[in-house]
Amino acid sequence: MVAPASITIGGDLTVDRLGFGALHIAGGGSSSFGPPADKRAALALLRRAVEAGVQLIDTADSYGPAVSETLIAEALHPYPKGLVIATKGGLTRPSTGRWDADGRPAHLREACEASLKRLKLERIDLYQLHTVDPRVPLEDSVGALAELKRQGKIRHIGVSNFDTRQLARARKVTEIVSVQNLYNLGDRSSDRVIDVCERDGLAFLPWYPLHGRSAVDASPRLRAVAQRHKATTAQIVLAWLLRRSPAMLPIPGTSQVAHFEENWAAREIALSDEDYAAFARS
Repeated sequence: MVAPASITIGGDLTVDRLGFGALHIAGGGSSSFGPPADKRAALALLRRAVEAGVQLIDTADSYGPAVSETLIAEALHPYPKGLVIATKGGLTRPSTGRWDADGRPAHLREACEASLKRLKLERIDLYQLHTVDPRVPLEDSVGALAELKRQGKIRHIGVSNFDTRQLARARKVTEIVSVQNLYNLGDRSSDRVIDVCERDGLAFLPWYPLHGRSAVDASPRLRAVAQRHKATTAQIVLAWLLRRSPAMLPIPGTSQVAHFEENWAAREIALSDEDYAAFARS
């Protein structure tokens, strides 16, 4: 069984089903804080990703903060036709270890305007509410994005770190075209969200799709499947995600071209029914 090669977001944005997550092009490793240690390498990675065929790059104003978006524009603007830049707002970074929710409409309007400027865009194709702020009704936060869409500054609206109930509430305010949640072989807590996305034609962008690989790599089943396909375990995990649902649009990130090439090659792997069943939950 071959997973579909492309996915359409919002009815008019058709992209390859493997995107690129731009968290790690900022500095600080997984903290994504500050500038990259090697700016030239970060720019080269972005250009190589697009050259290879990546059609969706996912970023956020909080990556850096502001660093990832700035690097994307420097490396790729003017953007090639068909490239979707998806970004997010609603988290602030007062220090390295902090990711503070801010879903106030005023903040989201300011964040979107700043992202437009950094990315050198007049309209952001996919703008995502990065998280639910417990201090702000999510209807107010989503409503602010709906107003920005009416103003022509956002093409489509997505949400991130939402459960099924929160997603249903957001969809009563405006059209939601995507959900970005934590999801990987070790953490499948968003299974129900994926099912809703598949049923209703929303894209699901799993963040940290390869997270926890040290534990996953120890799985004899995963290693066996990887050996059959002459692939790495990371490639098999990505192939599994692509097979999991046609709504799935993984966005693995890296700071290294070699690692990107490894991830990108996972698109060519077709898991058999037996391979896929090896990862079913007991």
